[in-house]
Parts: sequence; C-alpha cells; structure tokens
Amino acid sequence: MSPDLDGTYTAAVDRIVEGRAVLLVEDDGETVAERHCSHEELPDGAGEGAVCEVTFAADDLVDLVFLSEETAARRERMRARFEGLSRRLGEDADDADST
Repeated sequence: MSPDLDGTYTAAVDRIVEGRAVLLVEDDGETVAERHCSHEELPDGAGEGAVCEVTFAADDLVDLVFLSEETAARRERMRARFEGLSRRLGEDADDADST
C-alpha cells in the first residue's frame, strides 16, 4: 500500500485511461505512489508523459501545475537514450554480419 501524501511532489502523467489520468508521484527521483485524477483536472498542455508539480493535503490532490520545461527535458533525455540504444543495436547487427 502506498503512503498517504502530504506536501508538494513531482509527478509524471503515466497514462490516461477512460477519462482518468494516472499520476506516478516521485520523491527524490523515485516513484513513491500512484494516484488518479480526472483528465479534466490536468492543466492545459499536460497529457501523457507530462511532468507536473502536485500538492496533496491528507492524500487529497489540491494543486496540479504543468512543468513544461521539465517535461521537454525528460523527453529529450529519453530520445537521446533511445537513439543511443538504437545505435548500439545497429552496431551489433553490423558486427554480426561481418563475421
């Protein structure tokens, strides 16, 4: 069971299913809880993959702010990681063909 949340955290919008947004709540870079809210509660511009600042009081969501710069930075890091993996896999395939 996840802990009751009280305070301000970072959260990523993991997915939106049947009108409900699934938030992965982080503390010190680690996911500590999963919370749900209506997709209508998400700020403008916040969809799947968005990073938000979330505030809870006694485990109730009281504020949700879209962090556009952090969202862009995380997406760029993920893109770079994917490209790095793709290059390595491509190199392995090329190495196997040359033997």
